[in-house]
Amino acid sequence: MPGQATEAPRIFYGWLVVAAAFAITFIGFGCAYTFSAFLEQLQHDFGASRGSVSLVFSLAGFLYFGLGIISGPLADRFGARPLVVTGMVLLGVGLALASVARSLLEVYAAYSLGVGLGVGCAYVPAIGAVQRWFVRRRGFASGLAVSGIGVGTLVMPPVASLLIAGVGWRGAYLALGAFALVLGGGMALLADNDLRTRGLYPDGEAQPPQGGGASGEGSSVREAVRSGRFVGLYAACLICSFGVFVPFVHLVPFARDHGIATAQATLLLGVIGIGSTAGRFFLGGIADRMGRERSLLLMFAGMAVSLVLWAVSDHLWSLAGFAFIYGIFYGGWVAVLPSVVMDYFGGRNVSGIIGVLYTSVAFGTLIGPSAAGFAFDLSHSYELPIIASAATNIVAAAIVALSSRSAGRSAGPLFQQ
Repeated sequence: MPGQATEAPRIFYGWLVVAAAFAITFIGFGCAYTFSAFLEQLQHDFGASRGSVSLVFSLAGFLYFGLGIISGPLADRFGARPLVVTGMVLLGVGLALASVARSLLEVYAAYSLGVGLGVGCAYVPAIGAVQRWFVRRRGFASGLAVSGIGVGTLVMPPVASLLIAGVGWRGAYLALGAFALVLGGGMALLADNDLRTRGLYPDGEAQPPQGGGASGEGSSVREAVRSGRFVGLYAACLICSFGVFVPFVHLVPFARDHGIATAQATLLLGVIGIGSTAGRFFLGGIADRMGRERSLLLMFAGMAVSLVLWAVSDHLWSLAGFAFIYGIFYGGWVAVLPSVVMDYFGGRNVSGIIGVLYTSVAFGTLIGPSAAGFAFDLSHSYELPIIASAATNIVAAAIVALSSRSAGRSAGPLFQQ
């Protein structure tokens, strides 16, 4: 009938985008974070040092965070779906090629390029798409989307250990590659970052949000990166990333060095995953209420404190306690950061801005885990890398606090809801 309101769909499509992003982060980072389970096997089979094997992960991390500077703007211009599908294909092919590597150099080429380029193509476009679909519940939706990383960290390393025990590390990489290609490629088809083509508004509302924050509003990439707030965020993420990913590579060998069995040591990554899932799911929603910028400071401080706990832990249960607490704050950091970017700069170029920001994480990831491995090769101790990792998070918190205070004297967040 004329004038009759159109019935709203039962499921807001934004939640399907969240589901797609959850699957992409589960598969992409879940496969990437299995690396610690493979480290000893690769070190043994190729007669390599711990530092040189750790560099495989560091190179992959550099690519999957650094590539966002390209994939983010491409997603803003051409849509998220083609980038995310391409990423899952590259991930699957890279893992499959790693299964037939005959030298550590070939592992670098297959794993580092496959996982790095694959996750790099998919991650920023998928997370950027989620930001556009929500305003009021942006922190919660973002946290739910990236909780796939936490669940992947919980599930995938033990699965990889079982696969390694059953079919060897080569068979394990082949199985993971097939999983990424089939499930990841299928879920990637849901990744859509254009509300207008569907005639929808953020949060499933019947009209555009009041006071800004719609997906078509916001700063250009050039305007954003020249602002004080962006410079502060970039510096903080760069510095903290030198230490953030050290546990994902070195917690298992650390535990093995302290006499903990391989199966139990690998489960510690799963404990990080449990904490990370809780942090992403709950802290993202809490950040919507207490303030996302303030919550970001809390995440840096929490990671620093938990890393100090790692430095004084040498038994299974104390390491499990560290892993859980660290996972909570690490997960909260990953969940809150994209929402802070959206709050500051709006949604018009959010994927591109996040992509530029994540190059800071790329450089930190390239240096941190491999440097920790080489430091261990020299000293046969992780004490210095762990304490340094804690210090980087303290410095990061101080940078965000100072840059926020400086920016706050001139203007509030551009698109805060």
